[in-house]
Amino acid sequence: MRITVLTGAGISAESGLATFRASDGLWEQHRIEDVATPEAFARDPDLVLRFYDMRRAAAAAAHPNAAHRALVRLAAHHDLTLVTQNVDDLHERAGSPHVIHMHGALNRACCAGCGHRWTAPAVMSATDPCSACSAPATRPDIVWFGETPQHIEAIWAALEVADLFVAIGTSGNVYPAAGFAQHAGRNGARCLELNLDASSNARDFDQRILGPATSIVPAWVDSLIG
Repeated sequence: MRITVLTGAGISAESGLATFRASDGLWEQHRIEDVATPEAFARDPDLVLRFYDMRRAAAAAAHPNAAHRALVRLAAHHDLTLVTQNVDDLHERAGSPHVIHMHGALNRACCAGCGHRWTAPAVMSATDPCSACSAPATRPDIVWFGETPQHIEAIWAALEVADLFVAIGTSGNVYPAAGFAQHAGRNGARCLELNLDASSNARDFDQRILGPATSIVPAWVDSLIG
């Protein structure tokens, strides 16, 4: 069976990483508009880089949980395409070999000039020279609001051939990911939501299982692979 899985912040929350947006509109004590847009980086690059240095350190200190590990077992039994909105590397550290990071990755830096990517240092400066072209144009390899997600054509293609689409720990608020279930469903896939609470696009799913990711994801994988 061909399965495309989308994971969001909810799968990493039980590893201690903050979910995307709290009810007070803050994300790790910062307004999203101040740290997650190209305009914010242009206005105050030091603030933005300090924020991502903090997030990088938090992600490095976190550990994969049972939900991350369950998807590794699933990949051993089915044709799995694993897409994540998360910028941590917990899927990889759990053992998933091929992860599509549609919103970039905390452990990578990129050059705003030539687009070259490299392993991010623990502390990043906007004036760090690019390792390819030497331009002082370093930024986090993160997709900010107003920017195009990475690998989007490959993701649409995986959705179009999937027999099953599964969204795990996603809010259903952020496009284009919020449209993945509709796209997969139009192409014949069954759609399943695994979440702590029903998402904003809950109507797009054929089935829903609610609960903590570390409980419901391993149980679902066990039911699928026996």
